[in-house]
Amino acid sequence: MVYIHCRSFLANNNYYIKIPYLNQIKRRDNLKAIIFDMDGVIIDSEPLHLELEKKLLEELGGKITPEELQDFVGTTDYYMWSTFKNKFNIKNSIEEMIAMKKERFLQNIHKISLVDNFEEFMLTVHSKGYLLGLASSNNRKAVNSIIKKFNLDKYLEFIISGEEVSKGKPDPEIFLTAANKMNVKPHECLVIEDATNGVKAAKSAGMKCIGLKNPNSGNQDLSQADLIIDNFNELTLETISKLF
Repeated sequence: MVYIHCRSFLANNNYYIKIPYLNQIKRRDNLKAIIFDMDGVIIDSEPLHLELEKKLLEELGGKITPEELQDFVGTTDYYMWSTFKNKFNIKNSIEEMIAMKKERFLQNIHKISLVDNFEEFMLTVHSKGYLLGLASSNNRKAVNSIIKKFNLDKYLEFIISGEEVSKGKPDPEIFLTAANKMNVKPHECLVIEDATNGVKAAKSAGMKCIGLKNPNSGNQDLSQADLIIDNFNELTLETISKLF
């Protein structure tokens, strides 16, 4: 059992956490970088997204079920709202709709918490020297707000949002861009995703992928992932090493 002294992401107090598997295995050089999705992997935010999107769409004259909205989990804001604009003949511009949703999300950011056991896992892999990146389909302002809220910037080598790529997931562009910025090859990367589109993007990029079954992300098909887990506490360094 190993104890790490650290500072909380949520407060300015010192504390100790237990990481029982920290020194069970040495680093494997053929894995160099771990890339996290944000919504549903780092933060439990999908229910808030679905609630805000459904309500806003109804205000604009559209109507959609929660199940239909889940098909857009992992895609970019631009793709989703352009689809709604065309489907429901909405008069507002795509940019206006994105801005409206962004503002409402930021107003409700206090409701968001970290995914269970993510904090301990991130400390573990960071302590082993792996490069850590974030590749989110969310907009840059929302990503930056989450990073600041949970004090994650000191752990992340690279951050990319959906606004900085021309094609959203399931296109692999966002993950290939992240690998390039971290100066690693795709086969040296592990992606952790909670959505069908994200898993498809990771595999199309030539990367290993772990699918996190987050019940709040809906009924996502993670079958293409190399490994599927229900919780970060299932994910040890030994388990990861077997993928490489």
